[in-house]
Amino acid sequence: MTNTSPAASPTRVDFWFDPACPFAWITSRWLLEVERERPLDLRFHAMSLYLHNVGNELPDWYRELVDKSIGPVRVAVAAAERHGEKVLRDLYTAFGTRIHERKTDDFDAVITDSLAELGLPADLASAAHDPSYDEAVRRSHEAGTEPESGGYVGTPTIHVDGTVWFGPVLRAIPRGARAAELFDSFRVLASHPDFFELKRTRTGGLSFD
Repeated sequence: MTNTSPAASPTRVDFWFDPACPFAWITSRWLLEVERERPLDLRFHAMSLYLHNVGNELPDWYRELVDKSIGPVRVAVAAAERHGEKVLRDLYTAFGTRIHERKTDDFDAVITDSLAELGLPADLASAAHDPSYDEAVRRSHEAGTEPESGGYVGTPTIHVDGTVWFGPVLRAIPRGARAAELFDSFRVLASHPDFFELKRTRTGGLSFD
């Protein structure tokens, strides 16, 4: 049952995404499911796989993805500068639907079509290849870091109840009451001051259904 109680105080959740990351996409869709079941103040922010992997040795296929991932991120921060951060929710959905669900690997086409879908200025697409936006990307990226360590925990990153987390990393999108149940359980773990990691080996492919 959806929680519609006017007395419920929304939980502030800040979510950092790179449009190219499939795990961020799944986590974001989970949070949108949670939003239907729990009172959330859910805010979207851009981070960068490119910045996160500066200096890292990567397999060729992943390096290619990381290198081109900066384009949609630049466009996201450019759109947020011009239209406010609230634009990021719908822009990310437009990007992610094309990249992850429709398997479009031409990111320039993803950007052009997404801007057109949302009625955003077409000239924002030029930001994808404009390094002058990289400082704004860095500011948004670094806002997601863990305050005490100054380190980045990964993508996706969420801030909830004053704590910073990598994940939850999910193979598929929980829906409805199951999504809310996972969020409630996550908050219990996140509230424990000494808890910092829980992990197991992933099996099976990813599902965006």
